[in-house]
Amino acid sequence: MGRVFQDPMQGTSADLTIAENMALSLRRGSKHRLLPALKRKERQEFKEHLSRLNLGLEDRLNVKVGLLSGGQRQALTLVMAVMKKPRLLLLDEHTAALDPKTAATVMEITKDFVKDGNLSTLMITHNMHDALHYGDRLIMLQDGKIIIDVEGRDKKNLQSETLLSAFTGRSELLAAAGS
Repeated sequence: MGRVFQDPMQGTSADLTIAENMALSLRRGSKHRLLPALKRKERQEFKEHLSRLNLGLEDRLNVKVGLLSGGQRQALTLVMAVMKKPRLLLLDEHTAALDPKTAATVMEITKDFVKDGNLSTLMITHNMHDALHYGDRLIMLQDGKIIIDVEGRDKKNLQSETLLSAFTGRSELLAAAGS
């Protein structure tokens, strides 16, 4: 399973370089998690993965991750999460801590990685636009209960206002029932 959490600082180690972080990710689940030196082939593989981000990180493999912006770290975390082609990619509010422009960039990168890797993905979000725009199925929860479960054409016909109304109406019904 690959995962990307809300906080861009959680997916990487600030004191390690980009290459060292990626090596840890690549070796996850192996007997030898981190070897003293990276092989030339691995460095090239890392550069190829990073070049897909269009952030210039492929030329900064020896830079400590702590010097990157939140968006760069989140994009790096995403690359690390998909490098080994996980059976499931968990995205837990992975753009919530980013500014709108960076969040949009990370979402587009995410979409490309999911599509190209044919990855099963569970994305948790409070962003109604993203909930409607990405993915094949939308499940809305409230108080741990499913209040909307739509897919296909039904999902494509939904609007953000409809989702918000369903959530607000459900909240009002629950509040009235609790009085």
